[in-house]
Amino acid sequence: MIDNNVKKVNQPPKIKKGFKDDSASSKTNSLNNKTKNNKAIGTIISHIMLIVLAIIWLYPILWIFLHSFREEYIDGFYRGIIYSRYFPNSYGLETYRRLFDETLFLRWFFNTLFVAFFSFILATLLQLSVAYVMSKIRFPKRKFFLNIAIILGLFPGFMSMIAVYFVLRALNLTETLFALILVYSAGAGLGFYIAKGFFDIIPNSLVEAAKIDGATNAQIFTKVIVPISKPIIIYTALMTFIAPWMDFIFARVILGEDNRQIHTVAVGLYDMMYGQYSDPNMFTMFAAGSVIVAIPIVLLFLSMQKYYIEGVTSGAVK
Repeated sequence: MIDNNVKKVNQPPKIKKGFKDDSASSKTNSLNNKTKNNKAIGTIISHIMLIVLAIIWLYPILWIFLHSFREEYIDGFYRGIIYSRYFPNSYGLETYRRLFDETLFLRWFFNTLFVAFFSFILATLLQLSVAYVMSKIRFPKRKFFLNIAIILGLFPGFMSMIAVYFVLRALNLTETLFALILVYSAGAGLGFYIAKGFFDIIPNSLVEAAKIDGATNAQIFTKVIVPISKPIIIYTALMTFIAPWMDFIFARVILGEDNRQIHTVAVGLYDMMYGQYSDPNMFTMFAAGSVIVAIPIVLLFLSMQKYYIEGVTSGAVK
């Protein structure tokens, strides 16, 4: 009897099963709830910030679009000056009719299209060729040239504007569309880094197998690399095609302001507003011209968006 009592006294008190499990699970649940709440709060804040940024970005675009259709008359005269109010009182297509009938906009548009077409062909070929050489061909001083390209890329292109102008004037090429094509194409080779990143992920075994079969570097580039590089080709082509549509500084310096027949849309619309033949009533026509210029660029990006994103993401990460 004594031994049994001693054993009962020495036995530790029984703990209910599941007590520790319940406390641990409650702590885990509370932590999960806090994590979910923090994620939800972060998502809400990020969405609010994105909405605010979208409004800031779309506000001037929508304003230009609305005023391109503004049609207002004061004492029987068409008024196209800048108004502070956001929404016009009346809408119509008179602004677009006046833009095509009273200005050289169509000529400027086709000048820009001509320059953009030949520039994107030459610039895309140069940029992809340089990217292939820097990615797949090993030669002395290769890293040195890569570093030089990085350093030169840190400086904006317009820093060489005066030197480029004097070189073109010495060659008697100023005030020509050919000079503009030459300028846009010649500097494209320095923008090879994204294309190089894309070529870096292509296995070297493909290049080595083609060399074993007797292919030259030109044949490897055109018959092996180019067919599997559609995303980066489209990305490069898009970037080089839209550059002439947005550039004003080089076009203004090289083309001058005397011969309006050779102006691009950027130079032509600027001269229409602030040049020798400027008229404050032409602001609505300026807005209409801006909307028309945006149409081909927007259509290109919408149709090629898939390949554009693939080219950027695959070329940016090795």
